[in-house]
Amino acid sequence: MTQPSHSSPEHSFTRREDDALLRGKGCFGQDVALPGGWHIAFVRSPHAHAKLRRIDSEAVPLQGLVAVLTAEDLAEHAMPPINPLLPLLHQENFSLLATHTLTYVGQPVAVVVALTRALAQAAAAQVVLHCQALPARTDHHIQPDSAPPPTTRTVHRHGVLPQHSAHVAQVHLVSPRVTAMAMEPRACSAQWHEHDEEEKSSITIWLGSQTPSRARADMAQVLGLPHSQVRLISPDVGGAFGAKASVSPEDLLVALTAQCLRATVSWTATRSEEFAAGMQGRGSTMQGRLQLDDQGHFTGLTADLQFALGAWLPFSAVVPLRNAARILPGPYRTMALEVTGHATQAHAAPVNIYRGAGRPEAALLMETLVEQAARLAGMDPVALRLKNLIAADQMPYATASGEVLDSGNFAALLRQACDKFGYDRERQQQAERRARGEWVGIGLALYVEPCGQGFESARVTLQADGRVTVASGAPAQGQGHATTFAHIAAEALGCDASLVTVWMGDTDHCPNGTGALASRSTAIGGSAILQACRTALALREGGAPYPIVVDDTFTSDEAWSSGCVIARMAIDPDTGHPTIERLVWADDAGHIVNPTLAHGQLIGGAAQGLGQAMMERLVYDRQGQLITGSLMDYAVPRADDMPAIEITSLHTPSPNNLLGAKGVGEAGCIGVPAALMNAARDALSPLGECDLNFPLTSEQLWRVMQPRFDKDL
Repeated sequence: MTQPSHSSPEHSFTRREDDALLRGKGCFGQDVALPGGWHIAFVRSPHAHAKLRRIDSEAVPLQGLVAVLTAEDLAEHAMPPINPLLPLLHQENFSLLATHTLTYVGQPVAVVVALTRALAQAAAAQVVLHCQALPARTDHHIQPDSAPPPTTRTVHRHGVLPQHSAHVAQVHLVSPRVTAMAMEPRACSAQWHEHDEEEKSSITIWLGSQTPSRARADMAQVLGLPHSQVRLISPDVGGAFGAKASVSPEDLLVALTAQCLRATVSWTATRSEEFAAGMQGRGSTMQGRLQLDDQGHFTGLTADLQFALGAWLPFSAVVPLRNAARILPGPYRTMALEVTGHATQAHAAPVNIYRGAGRPEAALLMETLVEQAARLAGMDPVALRLKNLIAADQMPYATASGEVLDSGNFAALLRQACDKFGYDRERQQQAERRARGEWVGIGLALYVEPCGQGFESARVTLQADGRVTVASGAPAQGQGHATTFAHIAAEALGCDASLVTVWMGDTDHCPNGTGALASRSTAIGGSAILQACRTALALREGGAPYPIVVDDTFTSDEAWSSGCVIARMAIDPDTGHPTIERLVWADDAGHIVNPTLAHGQLIGGAAQGLGQAMMERLVYDRQGQLITGSLMDYAVPRADDMPAIEITSLHTPSPNNLLGAKGVGEAGCIGVPAALMNAARDALSPLGECDLNFPLTSEQLWRVMQPRFDKDL
């Protein structure tokens, strides 16, 4: 069971989670120790697309082997339905275990149960699948002229696009898939509790989840049990980033196996399984066209967005496309807009929300267009932005795509970042360095970030001795929510935070909630706690008897964060090696409850944003085989890859929640990649407009520079 967290009075507003974790006393998914438990391994598809003819498990050694279960043993079950934020043009039920057709490499085909994990893995490797390979459809083929029918689409139109423009910027951007690369691979354990009558039997499931309430509902549906007989506990989670926001087939199969065998079972993914079959992110091809008049005003934006989907759809599968399309044109005014978007499935691992979920793509497309437009118009990119930014006194502002920005001062953010960066001096030094033959660029990016909407829940209990218990529907995956939630409650109740115990991630102790995703936990979850505390305080002042228990929910429209990132990058002309020399960032996350935690979230997001921009890439071949399936082939940032990041903040509170807070966790993945793209393009701009895509590897940059050497010869 997840243990409540406490803090001492002298450290009431520092991270209360750290002591246990630093002493190795945390309990992560693979640390869950259940006496008498068996271990699970999965037999997985070696093909991206094939007919499954037969499963041969007869040759598997029997000593220590408990069972080899197929869909015939567990009965056919399908993945839960997805969030219908965009309409599905066609939909097929996806079986938890493959039956007749294999649709991606790593797809579970059978469950092997054994006395030890090593034995289960060894036995799974000896199960033989008899298959007939079929042609695979990969992301390579997701092009307008050859793509299969899209799974979903979206369109935003506003105004009439001009027939003629003084300047037109156009870009074509390809972003590969990436993996969330959590430090802790997926893990799930399930313990079946047998009672005299079937209807009274129950199950406890340990699963690192961003959405414990929804995960319990999904488990209950598959198991055919009422919610009251399913308990889900989310222990410490070693990174999630959206990849643990939806249940996977493996999670549900662990629970089904426990029910089928009336036993306790556990599964921990290997890193190879995470690469091949875990949730992936990004994956898009985008084309954009920005039109300007002779004064530099944005008169029209056209965008075509093609997003990748995997063989099956997680709950939030359509969110990245939806977000990218609705966020455009970002913080800018434009007279006309036409955005079309499609998402298409492939015979590959699932694509889910990954830190930012469409927000980074919108910022990348828009900001690349703006910088190119500035070069075409012969304008400074700061001056061009100031001419087109939405003004603070226009808030709340209805955008061309139909969204409502609740608050923000984008011009002030831009000026604050420029002041911190010393923009005019930096441009002068750039000119001097270029005159000496150096290749150096300065890139800017502004962004807006929708931070979730809907409800979150809280239960606040006041005891006669002054102790307080806060139970939230929003769990934590390292953000420091226990610290933040205790802080909010203590401040509202006028007590010391050491008296506040925080419960999260246990459906037996916490109210039904939405979960920790979309940068919503503090703004909405924190507001639910504040609202419940105010009600409890009023009851106490009215003489209500102890214990005073208040269950409450808070429902909110979206708050919109924003920011501006400026990067300076130098490129070695001999090797193409890029060096990020400086990174300045002005961020507006509204009211900040805990500056230390907010700073940590910004830096963590920046690290993942830098990884996407500079080195991370999943590559499939034409047969749908993943060829970057290990850390030998897939690069992630190390400490020495990170530049110093200079952060300054502007706080414009949101009117949409009680705290005035906005999201902060995804900002680094949104603004940093776009700024780095623009810095690289600016560095190479003496060669003309060049085509660059993520990741910005030294090889790609070197190849772009080769025409210069050809001319010299």
